[in-house]
Amino acid sequence: MSASRLLLLVGLAAAALLVAAATWVTGQRQLAVPHLSQTGCQDCHVARDLNDPAAARKLVASQETLCERCHAAAIKVSHPSGVTPRTAVAAATAEAYPVDWKGELTCSTCHAVHGSNRGLLRGERRGRDLCLSCHDQRFFSAMRDKGESLVLSGHLNAGVELAAGSLDPYSLQCMTCHDAKGDSPAVSVDRRSVLRHNSGRANHPIGTRYADAEKSGGYRPAAVVARRALLPNGRVGCVSCHLGFSKDHGKLTMPKAGSQICYQCHDI
Repeated sequence: MSASRLLLLVGLAAAALLVAAATWVTGQRQLAVPHLSQTGCQDCHVARDLNDPAAARKLVASQETLCERCHAAAIKVSHPSGVTPRTAVAAATAEAYPVDWKGELTCSTCHAVHGSNRGLLRGERRGRDLCLSCHDQRFFSAMRDKGESLVLSGHLNAGVELAAGSLDPYSLQCMTCHDAKGDSPAVSVDRRSVLRHNSGRANHPIGTRYADAEKSGGYRPAAVVARRALLPNGRVGCVSCHLGFSKDHGKLTMPKAGSQICYQCHDI
C-alpha cells in the first residue's frame, strides 16, 4: 500500500473517531439536561428569589396540578399524592424522601423534579425496596395479592407503550397480571371486546370509544363522566371502574349499591 493511500485511510479513521466522539458528547449533554430546565421558575414557584430554600418550596398551585399539566391523568392512576404520611417508617426516611412545606407527600417525595436521571427517581431504591421506604411489610401482607400489584411501579402506565388495537395502556397493564396464567383473579376479553370477570358477573365492554357510545343515546356527556371516571384515550377501560392504587386493590370507583357505578356513565 502506498504511503499516500495509508495516510488517507488514517485521516478518514481519525475523522470518523472525531465524529463519533462529538456525537457521544452531544448525547451525554442531552441526557444531562435537567427536567423542567426549559420552564420558567415563575411558572411553578411563588418566590422570585429561589436562593431561599424555604421560599422556593411554595408553589403557585398544588404539585399535583402542576405535574398534571404535562402528565395528564397521572395523579388518577398513581400512588396517592397530596396526603400526609403517618407511618413511623416514612418519618424515619423523611430526609431521603421529603414531604412539602405542608407536610404532605407529593410527586417530589419520590421524584427529583429538577433531576436528569431516568424516571427522576430519588435515591437508589427501586420496586419493593422503594415502597418499603415508607410502608412496612405488614401493609402489603394484609393485601390479597401481598402487594404485588402495587410494588411494580408508582404509576400504572409506567413503561407501557400505547395500546395496540383498541385497549388503552392501563388496561393492557392490568391484563399482564389478570390473565388466565397469573395468580390474580383472571379476566378475559372476547372477540366483541367484552371484558369477562372470572365471577361471571358485571361483564362489560372495554376499549370502546365513549364518544361513539354517547352518540347512540342513553349515556351521560363525556365531560360529565370525566369528572368521576377516567376514560383513557377517550375509551372505556379497567380504570374507568376500578382503582389501581388503593389498599383494596381494584376497588370500584363508586359503590355498586343502587347501580351507582353504572349510572356514572349510563343515563336513566
